[in-house]
Amino acid sequence: MSDRLPTGQPPKLLARVRDAARLRHLAASTEKAYVHWAKRYVLFHHKRHPQEMGEPEVNAFLTHLAVTQRVAASTQNQALAGLLFLYDKVLGRPLNQLDGVVRAKRPKRLPTVLTVDEVERVIGCLSGERWLIGMLLYGAGLRLLEALRLRVKDVDVDRAEVTIREAKGNKDRVTVLPKCLREPLLRHLESRRRSHAVEVEEGRGRVGLPGAFARKHPTAEQAWAWQWVFAAKADFRDRQSGRFYRHHLHETVMQRAVREAVITAGITKRASSHTFRHSFATHLLEQGYDIRTVQELLGHNDVKTTMIYTHVLNRGGRGVQSPADRLGRGG
Repeated sequence: MSDRLPTGQPPKLLARVRDAARLRHLAASTEKAYVHWAKRYVLFHHKRHPQEMGEPEVNAFLTHLAVTQRVAASTQNQALAGLLFLYDKVLGRPLNQLDGVVRAKRPKRLPTVLTVDEVERVIGCLSGERWLIGMLLYGAGLRLLEALRLRVKDVDVDRAEVTIREAKGNKDRVTVLPKCLREPLLRHLESRRRSHAVEVEEGRGRVGLPGAFARKHPTAEQAWAWQWVFAAKADFRDRQSGRFYRHHLHETVMQRAVREAVITAGITKRASSHTFRHSFATHLLEQGYDIRTVQELLGHNDVKTTMIYTHVLNRGGRGVQSPADRLGRGG
């Protein structure tokens, strides 16, 4: 086996990583990350093949990320997961215990949370489809990509619930659909349905389907139930089939809209699209909902992850009254 990646064609090793990821139905983002770290690892070691390397080279690469690149702990952990997958699932040679790796420090930071008034001000600066997405992020506690990847069949307006498919950790979960979104969402879906019907008549209206579902049910690509709730404005042409497909709205569109809304609302906190999810969890706890319920709605594996929101409840510093508040008014 060559000790260098082929040039002028897709590297065989990376193709094997992709195949292994798809065989195990990993999320597209996970597959992309694993391919990225396999490539970075090989390039770091001057294009030596991973089969010729092992624990010492992995240690050196991970230490380089922490010491020289100064990556975040989450980035180093992602790289480690990618290399463990490479050796175990692709090369069939699981790594032994990794010793001596310099670990990137994980900063202990509390999530940014908006008050109810601040959420209302920010969302009030959004309009149309972006307002609807913002309300779902806050009202259902969704991650941005979870909201953008919603398909029509995953939204049950009558039961007031949303099903999140293949979320973080490749898990499905069900969360609440705000009742105040019933009518706006129905109007949005009806508008999308009419547009989709026209696209189908024109021979378009296709979306990508998960796994091998497209081969088993080729007509499902144009089925209304499988369409994106929030679709991109334009089609893209698939290189292999030559057909036109529609992707969901790109995350940068919403990220930009929220950033502008935060500025317009005069919010000085460092808020983003993900801040709505943090605020959702915190406000539920403030309303008295138990932490296990919040954990289930958020899709956290460990309740310890959800516990962080108990530290940012709107009760001041640890919920105590400052002794200064007992003093007479001065100044």
